[in-house]
Amino acid sequence: MSSEGDVPAHVAIVMDGNGRWAVKRKRPRTFGHQAGLKNLRRIVEHCGRRGVGQLTVFAFSSENWNRPKSEISRLTDLFMRALDRETEELQANDVRLNFVGDLTAFGPKLQEKVRVAELQTRDNQRMTLNVAANYGGRWDIVNAAREIAERVAAGQIAPGQIDEALFASQLSLADCRDPDLLIRTGGEMRISNFLLWQAAYTELYFTPVLWPDFGPEALDEAFSAYRSRERRFGLTSEQIRKRSA
Repeated sequence: MSSEGDVPAHVAIVMDGNGRWAVKRKRPRTFGHQAGLKNLRRIVEHCGRRGVGQLTVFAFSSENWNRPKSEISRLTDLFMRALDRETEELQANDVRLNFVGDLTAFGPKLQEKVRVAELQTRDNQRMTLNVAANYGGRWDIVNAAREIAERVAAGQIAPGQIDEALFASQLSLADCRDPDLLIRTGGEMRISNFLLWQAAYTELYFTPVLWPDFGPEALDEAFSAYRSRERRFGLTSEQIRKRSA
């Protein structure tokens, strides 16, 4: 049984299956992305009700640029409209919005909207919603290594001072605890370059449910599965029991 409580403090989600959801309904893939965005709102609200402190969602990977240009353009439009529409709602519900990833690949208008949304919600404390956009776990690790190498070259730190804590402090989610639970919808059983460092001891949950259909009940099922796990972090079950006694 999980010793971290009934609900994971930090949930990460690979929101997969929007396109397939739309194709099954003989609709354009972008119709699925719209449905997926509506579902994200439901999941954010439910996480708030259940007491989840941090939610990190994989909105756009660095590999997604290989998709058809028309789909990328539509995704960007949806992204911009969502920022206009949802930021006020997040602000009203005391949710902080934080973006991680290389946002320089997006247009200046979208970058400005992101900046404004982050500033508007930065003091909110009920929950943090991290949106990974143009993000990749390998990019995150390489970027952290580059930052540390530059500090060594500048004489700010010695190579012997580099440890896991220092390295983690240079990653995109340095201010967040590592995810307790990582959910992937859509039936694929891989994490697809998402939070590679941070997910070292994260509990993984894979479901065939496509993202637009992954509602609050499905999320509660994932939480139930999480509660059944024994999180040992390299220890034995006996050591865990002694700590809990």
